[in-house]
Formats: sequence, structure tokens, C-alpha cells
Amino acid sequence: MKNVKLARRYAKALLIIGRDEGKTEVFRSELSAFVGLLDSYPDLEAAIANPIYNAAGRGALLVEVSSHMGLSKALSAFLKLLFDKGRFNLVRPVEEVFSALADEDNNVARASLTTAAALSDEAVEAIREGLSRLTGKKVLLSMAQDPGLIGGVVAQIGDLVLDGSVRTQLTKMRASLSEL
Repeated sequence: MKNVKLARRYAKALLIIGRDEGKTEVFRSELSAFVGLLDSYPDLEAAIANPIYNAAGRGALLVEVSSHMGLSKALSAFLKLLFDKGRFNLVRPVEEVFSALADEDNNVARASLTTAAALSDEAVEAIREGLSRLTGKKVLLSMAQDPGLIGGVVAQIGDLVLDGSVRTQLTKMRASLSEL
């Protein structure tokens, strides 16, 4: 719980800097790329985060990686601040919270849409527009297919799930019939 609060505080600070510099999306992209690099190379993260190694050398490695990736000065300084404060372990939660805050700041909602079969571009756009009207936000859809749905779609935005699948309808019918 404490780490989530700290991550939120750092993410909010980065968002304020991003707003001031007009680089919120740049920071999101760079932070995501940095976390992706750590995911791809766990030994790199261990070399930066492990206190067994010399702190100056670990800090220099972080600066070198940031420079090699071409990260903006502000984000490089932010990552160095996390490192200097002994909070480098928060980089992933900060990235998650920052992304959510940036979406909120830009009036964007991320939704997943699962279908039994591929939909036409027109159908996807109609669903996106409907979800936008429902939420009052610009909706970004991620698509997935699940033949087990039999037909229909399942849309999820945060905690809200709109299930219009044939599988769910059949399950409900079966439950109704078994009560008789």
C-alpha cells in the first residue's frame, strides 16, 4: 500500500512536469520503453538496483542507459531521482500510474473488446463511438478474439464489463430453465 502511494506521488510529479513542458505523451512513451528494456534485460535491472554493487557505478550505468536510449533530460533526471532516493523499485508502478493519470488528463479511456470472430472496421468504429458516448471520453480499443464466445462481443472499460456474448446469454437461459 505504501509503495502504491509513493508511486502515485512520483507519477503525479512527473505528470505536472509533462504538462508544463507539453511532453506528457513523450514521457509516457519513454517511460514505457524504459520499463520494457528492464523487462527484456532483467540483469540490467539487477545491475542498477542491487545495493551490493557500488552506488556510483550503478548511477552511472543508469545515466548511460538513459543517454543511449535517447531519453529526454527531464525523464532521465526523474529516473536518476528515483535511483538517488532509493526508490528505483517503484519504476514499474510509477509507469502504470503515470499512464493512467495521463489518460485521465487527456480524457481518454482504454477499453478491451473481445469478439467471437473478426469484425469489420465499420463495426469496430461503431462500437468505439458507442463506448465514447457512454463514457464521455475518447476510447482506445484493444481487440481480442475468443471463439468460445460463440457470437457477440464483450467490452471492458476499467471495472465496467458489457457482455453481449451468446455464451453468456446461453448460460443465463440455462440458469433460468434450471430454476423451473
